[in-house]
Amino acid sequence: MPAALLPDHARTHHTAATPRIVGLGASAGGLHALELFFNTVPRGSGLAYVVVQHMDPHHETLLGTLLQRVTAIPVCEAVDGMPIEPDTVYVIPPNRELTVAHGCLHLSHSQQPRGMRLPIDVLFSSLAQDQAERAIGVVLSGMGADGTLGLQAIRTQGGLTLAQQPETAQFDSMPRHAIASGCVDIVAAPDALAQRIGQVVQAQLHSSGDIDTTPRPDDTAPMPVPAPEDTASTLDQIVGLLRDHSKHDLSLYKTSTLLRRIERRVAVHTLPSMAAYAGFLRDNPQELDLLFSEMLIGVTSFFRDAEVWRELKDKVLPDLLARRQGEPKLRAWIVGCSTGEEAYSLAMVFKELVDGLPGGAAHALQIFATDLSAEAIAVARKGLYPAKIANDIDAERLARFFSPQDGGWRIHKDIRDTVLFAQHDVILDPPFTKLDILSCRNVLIYFNATLQHRLLPLFHYSLRPGGIMLLGGSETVGRAQSLFTPLNPKIRLYLRNEHALNALAVDFPINRHASSRTNSQETAVSTTPSPPNNLQALADQVLLQAYSPPAVLVNPDGDILYISGRTGRYLEPAAGKANWNIHVMARPGIRTQLAVALRQALQESKPVELHGLRMEDEPHATLHVTVQAVHEPKALNGMVMIVFREVPNTAPPKRRRSSPLSPPVDAAMAAELDRAHEEIHALRREMQSSKEELQAANEALQSANEELQSANEELTTSKEEAQSMNEELQTINGEL
Repeated sequence: MPAALLPDHARTHHTAATPRIVGLGASAGGLHALELFFNTVPRGSGLAYVVVQHMDPHHETLLGTLLQRVTAIPVCEAVDGMPIEPDTVYVIPPNRELTVAHGCLHLSHSQQPRGMRLPIDVLFSSLAQDQAERAIGVVLSGMGADGTLGLQAIRTQGGLTLAQQPETAQFDSMPRHAIASGCVDIVAAPDALAQRIGQVVQAQLHSSGDIDTTPRPDDTAPMPVPAPEDTASTLDQIVGLLRDHSKHDLSLYKTSTLLRRIERRVAVHTLPSMAAYAGFLRDNPQELDLLFSEMLIGVTSFFRDAEVWRELKDKVLPDLLARRQGEPKLRAWIVGCSTGEEAYSLAMVFKELVDGLPGGAAHALQIFATDLSAEAIAVARKGLYPAKIANDIDAERLARFFSPQDGGWRIHKDIRDTVLFAQHDVILDPPFTKLDILSCRNVLIYFNATLQHRLLPLFHYSLRPGGIMLLGGSETVGRAQSLFTPLNPKIRLYLRNEHALNALAVDFPINRHASSRTNSQETAVSTTPSPPNNLQALADQVLLQAYSPPAVLVNPDGDILYISGRTGRYLEPAAGKANWNIHVMARPGIRTQLAVALRQALQESKPVELHGLRMEDEPHATLHVTVQAVHEPKALNGMVMIVFREVPNTAPPKRRRSSPLSPPVDAAMAAELDRAHEEIHALRREMQSSKEELQAANEALQSANEELQSANEELTTSKEEAQSMNEELQTINGEL
């Protein structure tokens, strides 16, 4: 699933009777913080509490006994397989790792040596996976950074994250690391954290309609029900603030999912209404970043929906390869790839398939994986995943495609090189084209009907004849049924229909992207002159449109500033994010010569003529291009004008052969060949010089890096061992 809004139905499988679980992580100095926290936990809160603390593996803990003195709810030591009950505190035993799965506690021996153990991250990560948006994580006093990665996992799933106010902590390293990572929703003193959790949980019950008004002894007062307000107007204001801040428009997302994400932030800040939150956003730009990142919550895993991947491997991909005989590389686009699991899953399935085919080495797959979230793309590019992915991947695939590293699993280089990741907004940015496979699983469910109706014709356009589209289990092609033929309706596999009746018009994102540019950009690329006000201006306009050659004005970097006439035969938008640059938009047949001519015109300040260029789609004409640096008027000084002229091919004059072995020579072609040879030699010299310099610098840096890395590893090992022992001693000292 992409990094996008969690839909209303994407709830965890737990029933209403299953308690929400609060994970608490502490280390040195954490005993006092835990006592303050549990001293304020009310009876009957309906929550369960799981406590993990760094402990000496060989020393019996007194943590459960000490916490029972300050709270009225029962405290017990965790046992493997124990079901989690509400209003109960569970404490980790020594020399164990504690995880949560299917509402039960699970204990295991630590796989990491002393000094490398991160039991809080282990607990929080399991909570995120098991509880999704119901998970709650709290980081208290301690040294090091344990708990930060776990809080990030909870935040990614839409759960609630809290940290102790560093000023109140005996050792503030753990809470400071968590806060600095930007993944903490609430920062407060330990004796206020329990009340803040209760307020958020109560507010979420109100927003979902599941309100429990039964009075409880010693309970905190529930948050007041928000007063009636113009929700639609306030939502428009918030979406507008997000659009101005992030340059991404969420107005076409489903209203229910937008409201649920916003209501969560309202509860986190204990504000009385959405209108108050809109005012808070105007005064706190950093909250806009937090809200936008929360809108982009990704829920994904390797080989999710196993039946889909079996169908792809056994039937769909073999049929596609058979239809694409003679073509060396297939192209696929994963829309909303989140942290990359689905893209890598497709790459692994394709690799397994071609390795089992005779001559399979001749087949290749290029996957373009895109997402709106820059953070998700960064994770995907690293290709490093936590150890828990072993639950989603069978042992054979895990051994074949992954290598153990840093307590997790890293994808092999051959699979990583198959995928290109990019940040991309499917609403505003141009699509990838000439695709054989397009996977858009569980993305459309976040969009309203208008946007769905706009995107499906665009996906049809992006696919090649015979291309395959894969949607999520809750998605259909809707009114675009004429564009796609179902291959397997159960798993939402569709074949591009080549004979679509009443095909829908394609609304290209580049048009919407251009309309959202700033006024200065609109002025720069506009090709429509201001309305003429006299007869001479009208006549000049007709003459320019009918008889002037197509031309573009560019800056020294090749960015297009102005377009005159019809340039579509020479320039075209490239696949990917919109890029108005001549080096990207020029047709392949003229791109290299145009780049050299542009550089030469800027260096020599004189016109450069390119004659006899061939166009791929027009064999009966040749192209002449003039590239000239502009000096007058002064406002355009430093710019370059590129003019295109097509010349029909004329029959070459008959020549008298001096010998039957000497064929006629085309002077223009010979001149072009000589110029190409000169350009190649010049480029080779530049590349060789740069290569030698870079190689020398690289060798020096590599040598220094190896020395520093060796020293750093030794220091890190010593530091971690010392820190681990210090934390364990602090814990024992606190208990004593």
